[in-house]
Amino acid sequence: MKTRITQIIFILIIIITLFGTINSPTALIIGFVFAIIFKNPFKSISYKAIHHFLKIAVVGLGFGMFIKETLTTSKQAFGLTLFSIILTVSLGLFLTKLFKLDKKLGHLITSGTSICGGSAIAAISPVIKANSKSISIALGIVFLLNSIALFVFPVIGYLLHLSQEQFGLWCAIAIHDTSSVVGAAMSYGDEALRIATTVKLSRTLWIIPLSVLSMFIFKTKGERIKIPYFILLFILAIFLNSYNLIPLSITSEIVFYSKRILILTLFLVGSTISIKDIKSTGIKPVFLALSLWIFISIFSIVYIKYLI
Repeated sequence: MKTRITQIIFILIIIITLFGTINSPTALIIGFVFAIIFKNPFKSISYKAIHHFLKIAVVGLGFGMFIKETLTTSKQAFGLTLFSIILTVSLGLFLTKLFKLDKKLGHLITSGTSICGGSAIAAISPVIKANSKSISIALGIVFLLNSIALFVFPVIGYLLHLSQEQFGLWCAIAIHDTSSVVGAAMSYGDEALRIATTVKLSRTLWIIPLSVLSMFIFKTKGERIKIPYFILLFILAIFLNSYNLIPLSITSEIVFYSKRILILTLFLVGSTISIKDIKSTGIKPVFLALSLWIFISIFSIVYIKYLI
């Protein structure tokens, strides 16, 4: 009976998120509180849903963008993206050795922090043949920091008087997972959302060279590299919108519902965070992730404020 009630409440919250009555941070909090009080009754399904819904939402947001603006934004952010990834990966390798962490766990946390959170961890883990425990720990820590970023970044953005462009770029570089990047940027403004999504997805492509580097570091051969193909659909959506191949009334609706799906995704992310799992890992993995996050946040904001 209790399980049935929990399932009903869970489904009702999903319906509420789709009606747009709550914002991104609130959806995440509700999911997290729900997980603490009731526990997610559909945890395995939620993990799969997060994976698919996020891609659908991101592709849908592409229908609100234009090719010329997207190329300009990606070009401006290239230097920052390159430097931030090189420096974060290098620091991660160094700190993993310094803290005497499991090499594969440290590499997964570093990959998730330097590029795109859960997507990078999922792509790199088979390449380095990481075990399920290391994958779960890395995902848990990264999701926890993402959750914090969703609330902290907009506040800092307003305190520093960041423009929409600056904040969108900062989110894309300094927040790990795409869901939290888009969620934080969406709460700041539409221009910040456009820039954050564009830069974050172009950053995601760096999974490919990082996978190749990982093969050399861990001396693995014959492992398949996961290419984020949904980015091609995102580009196609931008193309269709730029040349008005789909009526504006339809593309506007697609963007509208994509934002709703994103809010639902953030609720599911919150509902799958387990403090118990993170506590069981000890302080060192958390400290590694936190150190990398602080580094990339400070480095990127300084770069954005004074070099762009």
